[in-house]
Amino acid sequence: MCADLYLVRRMIGGTLSESEKSSKPAVLLEEITEFIRRSSGLKLTSSKGNRVSILQEIDGKNFSFSTNDLSEVLQRSDSDGKPFIQVNFVNGHKVLFTSTLVGFKPRETYGLDMTKIPRVVTTPDLVSVFAAIEEGLSSDDVSEYEIDVLKRVYAAIIQGGEAAGFDLQFERRWLGRLMPSKTKVSA
Repeated sequence: MCADLYLVRRMIGGTLSESEKSSKPAVLLEEITEFIRRSSGLKLTSSKGNRVSILQEIDGKNFSFSTNDLSEVLQRSDSDGKPFIQVNFVNGHKVLFTSTLVGFKPRETYGLDMTKIPRVVTTPDLVSVFAAIEEGLSSDDVSEYEIDVLKRVYAAIIQGGEAAGFDLQFERRWLGRLMPSKTKVSA
């Protein structure tokens, strides 16, 4: 079935035959791959069976998902008129593909006011938050509370990224490498 007829049926709420339902992931994947072809910083790195992996060149992170989990792909534009796509998954997760990044929602974290952090974050945000934690640990002007908040922001980004489809095990271990609290070395 041609993609245009599929889209028309989807828009008017018509029912789909079994063969049309099985082609839906292929149509959605084609929309994603076409956007990636036009992007400057995303690259389709593998497509084996139902698994697809997309390289985010800015930090070398791979975003992966199953085509069977795709629900919808929406064409959007940001406030500057630059195109991006919103990819919705059957489990309710959403990601945004810009020309260079895959954005996702940080995970709700206990004790963290989610209105104080961006609604959409990216994996490079982890580097910024980690740097702020390191700086706070080496400063006498930053309270334990502020460092705790930064750690919660970091955790919210990690958990949101992993839920979206990133492997962030390496970044999970970063915090463990830092001292758990500020200590002063005395001679």
